[in-house]
Amino acid sequence: MGSLTYQEDLDEEKNSEFTWEVQANNRAYNSQFKEKVFLCWQRKKYKKNVIHTAKYNVFSFLPLNLYEQFHRFSNLYFLLIILLQGIPEISTLPWFTLFAPFVCLLTIRAIRDLVDDIGRHRSDKIVNNRPCQILMGKSFLWRKWKNLHVGDLVCLHKDSIVPADLVLLASTEPSSLCYVETADIDGETNLKFRQAPVITHHELTSIRKIASFQGKVVCEEPNSRMHHFVGCLEWKGKKYPLDSGNILLRGCKVRNTDTCYGLVVYAGFDTKIMKNCGKIHLKRTKIDHLMNRLVVLIFVSTVVISAAMTFGFWHKVKEFKANHHYVSAMHMHSVAMEAFFIFWSFLILLSVLVPMAMFIMVEFIYLGNSVFINWDEHMYYEPQDLPAKARSTSLNDLLGQVEYIFSDKTGTLTQNIMTFKKCCISGVVYGPEETPGKENPFLWNKFADGKLLFCNAQLLQAVWANQDWRVREFWRVLAICHTVMVQKNDQLVYQAASPDEEALVTAARNFGYVFLARTQDSITLMELGEECVYQVLAMMDFNSVRKRMSVLVRKPEGSIYLYTKGADTVIYERLQKKGETEWATEEALASFAKETLRTLCLACKKVDEEVYEEWRQRHQEASILLQNRAQALHQVYEEMEQSLELLGATAIEDKLQDGVLETIKCLKQGNIKVWVLTGDKQETAVNIGFACELLSENMIILEEKEIVRILEVYWENNNNLQGGKKKELPLQFKMALVINGEFLDQLLLSLRKEPRALVQNVNVDPLESWQEPGEERVDFLQARRLSLMWRTLGIQLRSSGLAPQQEDSKTLQSSEERRERAFMELASRCQAVICCRVTPKQKALIVALVKKYQNVVTLAIGDGANDINMIKTADIGIGVAGQEGMQAVQNSDYVLAQFSFLRRLLLVHGRWSYMRVCKFLRFFLYKTLASMMVQIWFAFYSGFTAQALYEGWFLALFNLLYSTLPVLYIGLFEQDVSAERSLELPELYITGQKEELFNYWVILQAIAHGTATSLVNFFMTLWVSQDSAGPVSLSDYQSFSVVVALSNLLSITMEVILITKYWTVLSVLAIFLSLFFYVIMTSLTQSMWLFKRFPKNFPFLYADFNVLSQPPIMLVILLNVSLNTLPVLAFRVIYQALKKPQRKEEVEKGTSEEVITVEPVPCIHRESRARRSSYAFSHREGYADLITQGTILRRSPGVNSDMLVDHTMPPDEPSGSMKESLWYPRKMSFLGRKRHSHHGKVSSEDMQPPSEEKLPYSPQNLLPTEIPLSALDSQTTSVESQTLPSSQLSLQSQPAYLPQEKTSLWNIRKLSWKNWSYIWQKEPESRREGILPVSSSNLSSVMETVPPSAKGSSISEQPMEVEPSPVEREPSPMEWLPEPSGDQAAPDLAE
Repeated sequence: MGSLTYQEDLDEEKNSEFTWEVQANNRAYNSQFKEKVFLCWQRKKYKKNVIHTAKYNVFSFLPLNLYEQFHRFSNLYFLLIILLQGIPEISTLPWFTLFAPFVCLLTIRAIRDLVDDIGRHRSDKIVNNRPCQILMGKSFLWRKWKNLHVGDLVCLHKDSIVPADLVLLASTEPSSLCYVETADIDGETNLKFRQAPVITHHELTSIRKIASFQGKVVCEEPNSRMHHFVGCLEWKGKKYPLDSGNILLRGCKVRNTDTCYGLVVYAGFDTKIMKNCGKIHLKRTKIDHLMNRLVVLIFVSTVVISAAMTFGFWHKVKEFKANHHYVSAMHMHSVAMEAFFIFWSFLILLSVLVPMAMFIMVEFIYLGNSVFINWDEHMYYEPQDLPAKARSTSLNDLLGQVEYIFSDKTGTLTQNIMTFKKCCISGVVYGPEETPGKENPFLWNKFADGKLLFCNAQLLQAVWANQDWRVREFWRVLAICHTVMVQKNDQLVYQAASPDEEALVTAARNFGYVFLARTQDSITLMELGEECVYQVLAMMDFNSVRKRMSVLVRKPEGSIYLYTKGADTVIYERLQKKGETEWATEEALASFAKETLRTLCLACKKVDEEVYEEWRQRHQEASILLQNRAQALHQVYEEMEQSLELLGATAIEDKLQDGVLETIKCLKQGNIKVWVLTGDKQETAVNIGFACELLSENMIILEEKEIVRILEVYWENNNNLQGGKKKELPLQFKMALVINGEFLDQLLLSLRKEPRALVQNVNVDPLESWQEPGEERVDFLQARRLSLMWRTLGIQLRSSGLAPQQEDSKTLQSSEERRERAFMELASRCQAVICCRVTPKQKALIVALVKKYQNVVTLAIGDGANDINMIKTADIGIGVAGQEGMQAVQNSDYVLAQFSFLRRLLLVHGRWSYMRVCKFLRFFLYKTLASMMVQIWFAFYSGFTAQALYEGWFLALFNLLYSTLPVLYIGLFEQDVSAERSLELPELYITGQKEELFNYWVILQAIAHGTATSLVNFFMTLWVSQDSAGPVSLSDYQSFSVVVALSNLLSITMEVILITKYWTVLSVLAIFLSLFFYVIMTSLTQSMWLFKRFPKNFPFLYADFNVLSQPPIMLVILLNVSLNTLPVLAFRVIYQALKKPQRKEEVEKGTSEEVITVEPVPCIHRESRARRSSYAFSHREGYADLITQGTILRRSPGVNSDMLVDHTMPPDEPSGSMKESLWYPRKMSFLGRKRHSHHGKVSSEDMQPPSEEKLPYSPQNLLPTEIPLSALDSQTTSVESQTLPSSQLSLQSQPAYLPQEKTSLWNIRKLSWKNWSYIWQKEPESRREGILPVSSSNLSSVMETVPPSAKGSSISEQPMEVEPSPVEREPSPMEWLPEPSGDQAAPDLAE
């Protein structure tokens, strides 16, 4: 796929060169390759299989950690002050008073980083020490993953994890197939098959031959394209092609395959999954960045103030020397030198304005809040004994500011459990019984599977009665129409390509229709105890265009029946009649849709012998075509799959995790947008989107074509948008975006630095001018409203300053950035965004895009290795400890066991942490300024001599004991509302998103408040002490200092009391202890005992006692505290009283604004079936061909003495299988109506002709046969998204059969405004929905016609890169190699 063909920087061309040579079983040869690192320094080109995801090692920890820590400007500031304090001439405080706490701060942060990194080292050690079997000499021995080298041969067993990127050489499965589950890579849980090259399948049939294998693989350099690989195998003088169908990627899990063998081509960090993992980023919070800027601001202010004080000192000294020349001998230095020393003295004295204690206490606050997260019993998951864990302790406040959540789907939102929930037969709905009996109802069936929980007594009675033919055929369809394989051991074991298939076949098994065995042309069932063998005449495989699968069988009595299952839309279009049964089934499907169940419709028909013979001939002709074989086969299938009889419908539930629905609803109320990023198919992801209520029926779901149109509106020049008309219109639409990785690959250009086709140059799809058969054109008013919506979005994008301005604009951005910005603006206006089929690196690029243009806090949550890059890129990464392993957990910042715990983590712990840290920082800033700004005022009265006002011990203990505990309590325990109230009112979370509690305005308020407090305390005390004498005088230095200090301490304590909302015993105790420490320490430092021994260090003898013993001075302190407290209290009360009515007015104003929403037009309630389109198929196309060709079927193993018998595989880390399904894609009516048809994408396998020369994926390859319009529609889109502007299609370049209707910018897909159910009247076959008419008699001649531009167009130069299925690679090994005869044993590697 195009979405997978990207590479960072400009290494694309280099990595596509075939310079990677790997020879099997030859480490000496492979080790000779070197690569240049720097100048003459070279290293081995091929990396070992050891991985290191940790940030530090023993040697790099100290320098690298210090380098990271000194990115904080505060640390550089403290280091400068410490160096200045070491100079005696300018030092006002001993150097060790700041050096000791600074070392303590660096140590605390270093230990925190070290603990986090130790966890990564442990994870790496576990992975590197996993066991695997490596060929050593002539036998496979158990070794560790880290001992694996490029070129080694590896033996893997069922449920083994692939240790490196391997070329599959052979397996014990038929035709050397190997089934893998890639859930840990791309999120898909359906099985994928890989196939060994035919030459190695036939040659490497024993351990001895494998040990002597000396083939060489020449392929492309390591790159991050997960599903792309091109290379060749050179062996015995011949070359054999290799592609992604021959590759097992690291991280895949081997399923349904006993043993397989592979050659390591990429190891360690060269593997594709490691190329997608990304680097570890240093994550810092918004508050951290703000504090960094604040420290710079304070430092600059300190320098300016020190310079001003120095200027004052210069003036005072000159005046003093002029008036008192007789004491000039005391000045040993010149005035300039004295001023220079005073400048640095003031800088040291005012350094306390950036208190180091604040940074040390913040670390303890972060640690404390992290411990509270770990201790929260509400986030403890008892079934797995998993508590929540904060692996990073420095991001807690960021949890309270999240605006975007990027979530994986499989294993994060879902439980990975697929269950048969309900069914409808003959219009009767059968659901699970609420009170099932204690006795097992399936005891009569010896083949019954006890794991199936579905049971219905009424349905069992109908099956036993065996009178209703529809009940019989219903279960028969489920037992016959599938691609499941069966193994008979002690009991039947089904091996299915998708969990949906297994659930359906198991349900039929329990109800008496047991699938026993299959061969290349037969299938054996046990029907209510009677064995029946059905001859398989044809298998019509499922794909994303057909949306159905059919099997044509001959019953034991000789009659021919067609059994079909598929999406409701395609089945209902092909029914013979529509009666009560069909209406009742439609009602059942609608009810299933409301429960977001994954549905299938089942149908059958009897085929006459003459009709079959005639059809078989056309099928044979189509199957041997060399050009457009897939299209011809689809046409033939279409002819057979008509006039069906509806049997019923099934409903399968892909269970969400508990509480996911409530969590997402609550997060949306908190203004948090949830984006789903998944490697899964679009159909499955959208179905889960409806189940989670991210998507709703009244939403406008924008897909690629609509997005292109909106961007066209954005780009076109509109001369009417001048002056006031640029004002953003108050129009609002409920929209959602559903896009895939291919579309994103064209959009994320500047982030990837890769040239691509520009979105604005994509031509409008000419097929959009067609009116689909069976649908009516939209009326003029509706089309006008839709056009208005698109134009309005374009206007809003322009009005936000994102539209391209005049060419002479100095701020003109690159076209890539403008396009990305426009898309981001559109996505931000959507209520939900779902990205499907995205690679791990694309997930990270989407997160980076949002961070780049929105400047918001992002959170990524996932549970697999494919989520690691996203987790690392987001501001906050959360790993879900699920069934996909612990890779995501080891790379995350927080660990949760369930997605639903995210609600409490953000709305409770996140909001509390943000509120606590903001309150702490604001108060600390206030108290620092209130207590230390008096030093500046005192300088004006001390001759600018940089003399300290306070006692030295008061300065030393102020932030350590006297004011620490109350502010520490605020940072750890403060609550504005309870946890329960926080969950009930998610709107409170918006405060953190808007940064209302700590911003420049709040900082300015704190500065003003602190300055005012210092002014009151200093000048009120100074004013009272003027012209005073005697024992109650404040005119002496020590008494004045004590009064100001005590006034500051009590004013700060009163401020703590006013701002504390959550009062407990701890809060009262903190305030009491602070004052108690002041009394005790002051009594000690001002005691006679210390004064006698250290008179210079303890000069304030009984200063506090003398001051506090005088009542008038106590009144002065009370006056200062009152003047600081009462006005602030009055202002806050008045402000709160005025704030509430304003908020009510804003709410009323917001609700009164004009909001244009999607108004549903009156229609029958049955039309809710539009949500039913997630049909329960999730396996890929190709399995039917494997069965009919016999490739997948086991044969009796041959006898070979040196074949491998068995290997006992050591237990590996568990990884549960996750389920997925396909969803029937559709676009909803933009005016509220639902559609039942869709223009889906055609898979590359569908459009690939089975010839030796691959034809490019382009519209020219389509023939004027009865081709689905949806196929044509999606083909053109794919080509448009793949080609460069120089190779764009125009209307003139289209095939002649395409309509030459004028394409307009506003030419909208024509929608049907009638209920689909009423369009059931019989129409001519050529008018079937989505089909272009063609005569079937001209099929053969038409099939031989190929447009001349198919090979020569520029489009063919850029074929669509896909993950080809092994059976469809041209030429297929099974086509040109003779099939083994009956007496020839298939190669098997098990003894």
